[in-house]
Amino acid sequence: MDERIRFVARFLDGEKIAPLCRSFGISRKTGYKILDRYKQIGLQGLTDRSRRPYRHANKLPFQVESLIVSLKKEQPSWGAPKIREKIVRLYPELKTPAISTVHAVLDRHGLVQRRKPRRHRAEGTKLSMPGAPNDLWCADYKGEFMLTDRRYCYPLTISDHESRFLLACEALSSTKEMLALPVFERAFREFGLPRAIRTDNGVPFASPNALYGLSRLAVWWLRLGIAIERIAPGSPQQNGRHERMHLTLKKETTRPPADNLLQQQERFERFVTYFNHERPHQALNMKVPAECYRPSSRPYKGLPDIDYPFHDKTLVVTACGRLCLNRKKVNLSTVFAGQKIGIKQVDDKLWLASFMTYDLGYFDEDACRLEPIANPFGKNVLPMPQE
Repeated sequence: MDERIRFVARFLDGEKIAPLCRSFGISRKTGYKILDRYKQIGLQGLTDRSRRPYRHANKLPFQVESLIVSLKKEQPSWGAPKIREKIVRLYPELKTPAISTVHAVLDRHGLVQRRKPRRHRAEGTKLSMPGAPNDLWCADYKGEFMLTDRRYCYPLTISDHESRFLLACEALSSTKEMLALPVFERAFREFGLPRAIRTDNGVPFASPNALYGLSRLAVWWLRLGIAIERIAPGSPQQNGRHERMHLTLKKETTRPPADNLLQQQERFERFVTYFNHERPHQALNMKVPAECYRPSSRPYKGLPDIDYPFHDKTLVVTACGRLCLNRKKVNLSTVFAGQKIGIKQVDDKLWLASFMTYDLGYFDEDACRLEPIANPFGKNVLPMPQE
């Protein structure tokens, strides 16, 4: 607008229109248009105007839009395809709108029921009362802290609930699954498999956007026959023994922090030895954890194979989290990538999908999307595997 005002001012001062237009880099037609607006409206005519077209060549006539709305109100359960078909039969001579156009009209008038985004709401599970070592392991990240080299350290800790034995304390550079999985695998190889693992609902133990809040790490535990326990959000006291160990760990190893991750890991290893073999615990009648802990009787032998003898087919989930059935792709979840899923036909084009002994949900061959059922990994803790 400032440019237009200067243009008009210089014209009123007596400058010729042709050189004036050249100096502003516009055509004389545009220059005359600006002057005409100024003469008719004044300064208000120099403001920016909407570039919206006066007419839309392909705009749906309001009569057709009103018809779509009225048909939807008469038949609330009908979607865009049925309403379009009804219009074709009522007015065959009319240029029929596309299904997407009909859906857009319904959506514009608030007549489309939007599906809520599928997001797992963390609630926690039922917590067990272990009575022996390896009945329950606890895992968590002690709060991150900055090292002297300005890098952050995320200590991943694993302990036995009954004996307080510290199984692992690893200085990691992030909370990514690819870093956590080797830590658990080393613990499994050295101490065997627990019956259950208790964690919070954060990554990498859980994934809020995945099916049932599972993560790749949690799926791996399920494959190994390890039950999942999760504390309720905002309830660290449900993992109180582990949190109390974190307080001691913080005092003994992070004040001040080490220069780098390697030096910090060396401190953690010295702390593990001290905590397990030298530091007596009042809750253990002043015994050290090493006196109360014994390795698990369930050795780690890798992942057992899965078969589904009571299902119609066994499918392997693709890297993008899909099941391929009859040249169609059914969206499942990437946390199951590479896992075998059993499917059973329960009705015409309707299938039940299961992982191990847990039913995940139903899908039909047309919608190509799994509809989850009651969460099998929810408030009721997974059944403890038997030795």
